[in-house]
Amino acid sequence: MAKNVVVVGTQWGDEGKGKIVDWLTDHAQGVVRFQGGHNAGHTLVIGEKEYKLNLVPSGIVREGVQCYIGNGVVLDIHHLLGEIATLEADGIEVRSRLKVSPGCPLILPFHSALDKAREAKKAACDKIGTTGKGIGPSYADKVARRALRVYDLFNPERFAVKLREVLDYHNFVLTEYLGAEAVDFQTVFDQAMKDAEAIRPLVSDISDDLYAANAAGQNLLFEGAQGTLLDIDHGTYPFVTSSNCVAGQAAAGSGVGPGMLHYVLGITKAYCTRVGGGPFPSELDIETKGTPGEQMSTVGREFGTVTGRKRRCGWFDAAALRRSARINGLTGLCITKLDVLDGLAELNICTGYTLHGKHVDLLPIGADEVAACEPVYETLPGWTETTFRVKRWEDLPAAAQNYLKRLEEVCGVPIAIVSTGPERDETILRQHPFSA
Repeated sequence: MAKNVVVVGTQWGDEGKGKIVDWLTDHAQGVVRFQGGHNAGHTLVIGEKEYKLNLVPSGIVREGVQCYIGNGVVLDIHHLLGEIATLEADGIEVRSRLKVSPGCPLILPFHSALDKAREAKKAACDKIGTTGKGIGPSYADKVARRALRVYDLFNPERFAVKLREVLDYHNFVLTEYLGAEAVDFQTVFDQAMKDAEAIRPLVSDISDDLYAANAAGQNLLFEGAQGTLLDIDHGTYPFVTSSNCVAGQAAAGSGVGPGMLHYVLGITKAYCTRVGGGPFPSELDIETKGTPGEQMSTVGREFGTVTGRKRRCGWFDAAALRRSARINGLTGLCITKLDVLDGLAELNICTGYTLHGKHVDLLPIGADEVAACEPVYETLPGWTETTFRVKRWEDLPAAAQNYLKRLEEVCGVPIAIVSTGPERDETILRQHPFSA
């Protein structure tokens, strides 16, 4: 009988989902991307080779695995084609194993122009930290019911009419409100028509494909982008992404029923990071040499895969994880980057906050309330031994085992997997999601 697993980030993204999706794919016949756009960055290390993926599902580096881009993804076709070309140059067969939903909203040049112009207009304290890739404006068009979708590309006359209408609107905003340059209709149209012919062979009814795969007994892995605390509904709004990053979106963003989602694996670092603006209760100083925050930043190589920006770092936030656990209905946890904490004499876990003079043990809703939180810490002893590349639970230092057990206790979710390095085999398995 087929079993399907959803992999989601439980923090502010960058938790190491790509490696875990790749590792789990040895038990799956298909990998589904169900939200976000090319603002996502998944880094895979296979032997001596490093792959950086934005749109193509992480399962693509596993030979014979089918990959699907669902309707919940906003699609920059030009970027997707470039990513495919890079993978093909590395000898990976992509086109026969990648399918794209005709329902994906398109990201077009005016979306990135709007994204950048809006961010530039904001005061420094209000900047979201957007990647400027047009993700938000594309989702806004979708919700406003003026989006152009993949299926529109294959009717040039209809596409031209829709494009001219939406471009007239956005050019007015760009020039009259944001003080930016207008985007040329013909340039956008011509490129879209070229991209249409290139992507046509990949377009397929993803919902139907996934039901057929499930009926055939194939295991499916649903891969999210970003993290729960960046979710448009449940994150630290407005310092969030523009899509739903939670497990429930796997159904809506790919066209399957929730009953087809059997196990939800939450990925979390052994500490916390965040890229861009927004509140971060357990944040540490990452600039002062010799501090825990500086170690997290340098040893963890905490730079954004897409942006290259330094990630902010802080202690593990169990109160935030509890919120993520509830929203996603987590079955199990995967802890990544445990080795980054090697050598620290003491470790803090944020177990709750003081908020307006009261103790709370769950991350509040909305950025303003989160910004007012003062973290409450519990201190545990660290360890001097290395955890890097350890492959068995019993080989971890006793203090590291105790730290992980305490994370289980304060979060209320069992740890299924511990990642101790970027390679596939640098993984400790306690419960396999596909056999649980």
